[in-house]
Amino acid sequence: MAADTPVEYIKHHLTNLTYGKLPEGYERADGTLVDEATWTFARTAQEASDMGFMAFHVDTLGWSLFMGILFLGLFRFAAKRATTGVPSGLQNVVEMTVEFIQNLVRDSFHSRNPLIAPLALTVFVWILLMNTLKLIPVDYIPSIAHAMGLEYFKIVPTTDPNGTFGISIGVFLLIIFYSLKVKGIGGFAKELSMQPFNHWLLIPFNLFLEILVLIVKPISLALRLFGNMYAGEVVFILIALLPLWAQWTLNVPWAIFHILVVVLQAFIFTTLTVVYLSAAHEDH
Repeated sequence: MAADTPVEYIKHHLTNLTYGKLPEGYERADGTLVDEATWTFARTAQEASDMGFMAFHVDTLGWSLFMGILFLGLFRFAAKRATTGVPSGLQNVVEMTVEFIQNLVRDSFHSRNPLIAPLALTVFVWILLMNTLKLIPVDYIPSIAHAMGLEYFKIVPTTDPNGTFGISIGVFLLIIFYSLKVKGIGGFAKELSMQPFNHWLLIPFNLFLEILVLIVKPISLALRLFGNMYAGEVVFILIALLPLWAQWTLNVPWAIFHILVVVLQAFIFTTLTVVYLSAAHEDH
């Protein structure tokens, strides 16, 4: 499938379906020249790279949106058909998930904000569903996409740093918003400038440390999730290159182990989100 060597196979499966703008005069992979600046799908990894920062990873955006809609649909379906007594099936799973998030927020968030629990529930289930896509064999969806004329198509949004950074930047903006709302501009500025050393001579050093810590939060959130999921994806791809008997021998145990990774990474991201927002609500 569009790959003659193991290296090409790996590159193919790790390249996103990219939609972006090619400049006028650009020579495409088939030798044709772009007459004028054009928005189009990349045909090669090099074209995707040359499209620059403003290109869109259509597969990441599409699967993220689909998993978000699936989350809302499943929980709405369960809520509409909820019954009293002993729950069963989907209702039981939803109630267990909601109770788990309630306990997590109760233990980690020490202020009052009606947004935090729904936010934590959304982040946890959304990331969990996106991570779960990794358990689909690596060739299934790309093969279907290739049959439809799409050269590249990645299925797991959390193996794309654009996807993980998108979520973490949203969390970062909430941290800034609630820090300013709860502490005020002066209080937030004082927190940044007078910690950890409460002396005016050390304000520049304090600002450097605190701003660095603040910026590192979304970066660590995004890279931790991306790194773990990307590494697991690479292992699945490498296993797919082995003979068929070896694939069954290694793929099943790795998939079973990765179920733990899928859930754990969603839990870690959600827990840190709640902890960071709790710190943003603390007014010293």
